[in-house]
Amino acid sequence: MGIGLDTLAEFSIPFDIRVDDGYNALMQKYDFDQLPDRFASECIKWHFFEPDVLPMWIADMDFSVPREVAQALQNRVAHGIFGYAEHLKGLPEVVLAWLESKYNWRVNVEDLIFLPGVVVGLNLSAQTLASPGKALLIQPPIYPPFFSVSKNAGIPSIESRLLIQENGRYVIDWDRFEFDLINNCGQFLLCNPHNPVGRVFDRIELERMAEACLKNGVTICSDEIHSDLVYNGNRHIPIASLDPEIAANTITHMSPSKTFNIPGLDCSFAVIQNPDLRRKFKQARRGLVGSVNLLGMVAAKTAYQEGLPWLDQLLVYLECNRNYVYQFVQEKLPGVRMTLPEGTYLAWLDCQEAGLELSPCQFFVDHARVGLSDGRIFGPGGVGHVRLNFGCPRPLLEEGLNRMARALDRFRG
Repeated sequence: MGIGLDTLAEFSIPFDIRVDDGYNALMQKYDFDQLPDRFASECIKWHFFEPDVLPMWIADMDFSVPREVAQALQNRVAHGIFGYAEHLKGLPEVVLAWLESKYNWRVNVEDLIFLPGVVVGLNLSAQTLASPGKALLIQPPIYPPFFSVSKNAGIPSIESRLLIQENGRYVIDWDRFEFDLINNCGQFLLCNPHNPVGRVFDRIELERMAEACLKNGVTICSDEIHSDLVYNGNRHIPIASLDPEIAANTITHMSPSKTFNIPGLDCSFAVIQNPDLRRKFKQARRGLVGSVNLLGMVAAKTAYQEGLPWLDQLLVYLECNRNYVYQFVQEKLPGVRMTLPEGTYLAWLDCQEAGLELSPCQFFVDHARVGLSDGRIFGPGGVGHVRLNFGCPRPLLEEGLNRMARALDRFRG
């Protein structure tokens, strides 16, 4: 049973919820305002902090999956036997249809390799491509597991930091990027849409990155797990879809996990269109060749087949939440800056001008009872920042932001 507004009263959520941005019109079919009782599940997000801290940190949405996905899982569970599973019949074809309809990207069945998660895939890619003395390039501030990929592969890393414009928007520092590629670099780990800064790189940026990698013999591994979560005015372009030469130099990792909120079901896939590269990737799995989670495959297939109406409404809801966070930060969080994310459901908040004595993350836990992701874990450029997850019901989002505003007001006296 979900937690309604009366149960949420323990979080001091106001009942005069603002509905002037049209988000409540989505309730025709999917009630994204409903909060399931996540304390009643094995949930990292809701059990990490003390019970009175609102968790708005890890990239895990507080929305129930599409009912079609839940029903498909229930039907499979009712069978009662969960033996060793082969790949789910029809799943590859469903994935190919999704890639073509969403991105106009045509790939072949043999180009797909199913895996138990994107982070697993990133590590396998790095170990596939690793060669002595050749480094892996990343673009911090970046998703924290990126920093361990090179260590796990036994190779050095190069941190080619993104550049911040005066308006707070992150862009590629091209001089630095192109210099770093020639500095004994063997592979480039791209994150697009970018976590945590929310950029969705455009075609010109992707082409320039890809061409620089081709010129310098650097293979691309692209984490595109948030590819389906992109807002109006932006379009996700898989970097491998740019042209065949770039495709032959790229390993792409995708998953329905962020899109449909099923990360605990452990199902992702790599797209490797170069046969030699695909063979090397499979060889790198030596000793790790197991089947992907059966229920994860069931959920993935159903989500891609039947979940589009849910996703369409989710994106409108998330965009309304994103806009609400942006407006709230501008008006009620003095000393905090934010640019509109072009993709993901994550807001990257720059708190450096707030004058806080503690790290912003610790301040908001201690004084607002709101749990955010500490910017420091995202590497260079992350100090003084926090990452806020707005993939949650609006009442919860409003309560968290109001707590943060009150904490800053008290601090400023």
